[in-house]
Parts: sequence; structure tokens; C-alpha cells
Amino acid sequence: MKKKLLFVIDSLDVAGAEKSLVTLLSLLDYSKYYVDLMLFAHGTTLENLVPKEVTILKPLKYTEFTKLNLKESLLYSLKSGNYKMFYSRIKYSVGIRRKKCGNIKKARIFWESVSSVIENNPKEYDIAISYAQGIPTFYVADKVKAKKKFAWVNVSYRLKGKDKEFQKSFYDKYNKIVAVSDSTKEIFLETFPRYLDKINVIYDINDSNFISEMAEMGASYKDKFDGIKILTIGRLNHQKGYDIALNTCKKLKEEGINFKWYVLGKGPLRKEIEEFIRQNNLLEHFVLLGVESNPYPFIKGSDIYVQTSKFEGFGLAIAEARMLNVPVVTTRFDAVYNQMIDGKNGLIVEMNVEAVYEGIMKLIMDKKLRENIIKYLNNEKKGNTEEIEKFYKLIG
Repeated sequence: MKKKLLFVIDSLDVAGAEKSLVTLLSLLDYSKYYVDLMLFAHGTTLENLVPKEVTILKPLKYTEFTKLNLKESLLYSLKSGNYKMFYSRIKYSVGIRRKKCGNIKKARIFWESVSSVIENNPKEYDIAISYAQGIPTFYVADKVKAKKKFAWVNVSYRLKGKDKEFQKSFYDKYNKIVAVSDSTKEIFLETFPRYLDKINVIYDINDSNFISEMAEMGASYKDKFDGIKILTIGRLNHQKGYDIALNTCKKLKEEGINFKWYVLGKGPLRKEIEEFIRQNNLLEHFVLLGVESNPYPFIKGSDIYVQTSKFEGFGLAIAEARMLNVPVVTTRFDAVYNQMIDGKNGLIVEMNVEAVYEGIMKLIMDKKLRENIIKYLNNEKKGNTEEIEKFYKLIG
């Protein structure tokens, strides 16, 4: 008899966990599983890559309610005579404005504010999986019936104080916790040593054949620039270290390097980044491309891939650049050594402008080093689809 699985994630926007989930879903044996997918935001970029065997569940009533503007939501509440969702929305909005909130605190305030108006999933599953920390973890713990529940942790997740106590009550409800790298596991256990016996490591799954095929399809750079193409992929937020990237770009320009630094991603820092670009005359040098459902032609067409992250659970975009034989310069974030060998498949540098600048310049100026890195990349193992076997073992 087929097992019934539920995956829950915030959305399928273009990011590491989302791409990892799409890859996992593409590798599953659907003769053995019925699979439902629950999203908190619909209509995002990677949904068209979800296998046809997967049922994407209808949006939650509250998700649909939040699409209304404030006036429309008030009119809806007046007509229906149900003010709970409107009150919950206002409570959350006020809560995050009163306090300086990062993503961890926002997720807690969201659940404290709106969980009472979010409906339970009506089905019963053999296994329910929250494929990201925060809201998906809270939802599966509180709103889903399942024989077993597994929680994925795909960032370097440090919690303290009220957030630590709040989240402990949810992780207590899970049978297993899955970290996407050894360092992610270690960091999670710094906060929650009590879960040592129920935490496993399954790396973000990447399929080199799929990525190679996708790299030959779709659009790439359209500006016909023939200098050094630098690429960074990542959400426009603090975690990705765009302050380092922008100031490194400025320094490269001042040194007269013939380059363009392209960025694939969107996020809350876009206006701030655009303002820096304008103020420092970098319009021809730091190019925001938005998001692409298929970033692989851009990776393949670049000369250097640069990751300026301050923390990562694994660093999936780095793995994708490696699979397409593009030399990498990356900052020394927690999980970097899970896949990078300094001087072999790329360069690992300190988390500052001067170090990133020097790493990029080494790859531009030292032809022999660049050739050796590309040769190493061509010969190193590609992808890790064998991780699917760990997943099968986990779900039994």
C-alpha cells in the first residue's frame, strides 16, 4: 500500500531549500507514495517544476484573506460577521511594527497572532514533513495529523530567550529532525542539545544531470558583455552579505577591471541596494536581474561565481556552480567546508571586502590557478542524488 506523504514549505520561490525540495520530489518513486504539497504562498517561480504526481493543496483561507488590502479585508469581515481573521492580521501587523524583527521573531509573532484562525489539514498522513524552519514547522506540529513528523533545518539556526522556549514546544512533537549539513546539525544542537538522539543529516539534494540539461535551455545574459562576468545568486537580504558584494564591486571598478557583477534574486534590500548602485555609479557594473526559474544558463555563462554569505545551511548555489565547472569565491561561513576545498574547487576567503576582492583578483589574474580549479571541477564528483537513499531510510 502506498504511503501518504505531506511536504510543507513557505513557497517555491527560487532559493536553496525550495530547489532542494523540487529536486527531491523529482526523484521520488511515485509507485510507493501519494504526495501532497502545502504552500503558504502560491504562484511562485518553481511551482512549474513540481512533478505532475504531486498534489499542490489549495491555499489556506487565511492565505487568501491576506491577499485582500486592508479595506477589502474589513469589508469581508463585516459581510461575513467573522472578525477573527481581521483581528489576527492586525495583531500580527502591529506586533512586527512594535518590535525590531528578524525572520525568527517574525515567524513566532505570526504564529502567536494567527494560528487560531488557520484551519487544520483535514487529511491524515503516514508522514508529514516541514521542509523549512519557522512557520512550516509550527503548522505541521499543530495543524496536521500524521503517524510520524519530520522537521528539516536548512539554515544555521541559533535561537535564544523567548524564541528558543517557543520553538522547543514544536520540535518536541517531531519524531526526527533533519539538518542539511554537519555544521547545521552542530549549530542546531548548540541551542537544543536535548535533540541529539533524534537529529539526522541529509544534504540538500542536487542532481547534476538535471542541472546540466537545464543549463542548455532557456535565456542567459542578453547584454553581449565580453568582459569578466561575475554572478551571485541569493535573496536580497542581510544573510547573503550584499554589503560586502557591493563594496567589493566598487573596489573592482576603482581598479579599472573590465567586469560586470550580475545578481539573481529578490528581497527586502532591493531598494537599499539600488540606492547604493546609484550613489556609487555602479549601474553598468552591479546588475540586478531579478529571479529566473532556470538560473543555470546564467551560471554556465559566468566566469566566476561569488558567494558573500554571512551564514548558510549548506550553500546550494555554490554546489550548482561547481557542477557547471564555474570557479567559486566564497566567504568562510559555517557550512562552507562541507563542499569547498580551498585552492582546489575554488577559493574560501574571510568575510570582508578586501578578502573577497583579493579572491576575485586571484582568479582573474592568475591564469594557472584558474585553469587548475576548472580542471579539478571537471573531475570532481557531481551531485549527490544518493542522498535520496537516506530519505527513503528515514521515512521507512
